[in-house]
Amino acid sequence: MSHEGHHHGDLVNMSGGDMAGMSGGNMPGMGGDLRNTTKAMMHSSLYWGKNATILFSGWPNQNLGMYMLASFFVFLLAIAAEVLSVSPTVKAGASASKARAIQASVYALRIGFTYLVMLSVMSFNIGIFIAAVAGHTLGFFLIKARSHVLANQADPKV
Repeated sequence: MSHEGHHHGDLVNMSGGDMAGMSGGNMPGMGGDLRNTTKAMMHSSLYWGKNATILFSGWPNQNLGMYMLASFFVFLLAIAAEVLSVSPTVKAGASASKARAIQASVYALRIGFTYLVMLSVMSFNIGIFIAAVAGHTLGFFLIKARSHVLANQADPKV
């Protein structure tokens, strides 16, 4: 069977619409011609390497030093999220509305940091994933594990 003269750009779908746009040309809602783009595609599976896009377009820009900085930044964000998960203590004489506002502000900051860590991990880069897990682990160890030990020492079960 010969396929000479066979052109896939003229296909029509079942609803009667032209499918020529489905072959990588201008796609509705994408705002441009995708055939001549030289940007790297996002990964959809875990991979290892410095060629990643983390949080911002063009960062770390395939630069090993910037990749290490991005990993350290994610590590610090994860530690900060764990540190902020402990509710701040408010002075005894403070007003209830001021105390709630402070606690809500700290909560908003923690959630923002947590979402930034999540978005970083969504780069599917194994190094960034390890930095996030290590940061959360160290933050837990520094804050929550210490408070559990102190609570157990203050309340002997003898």
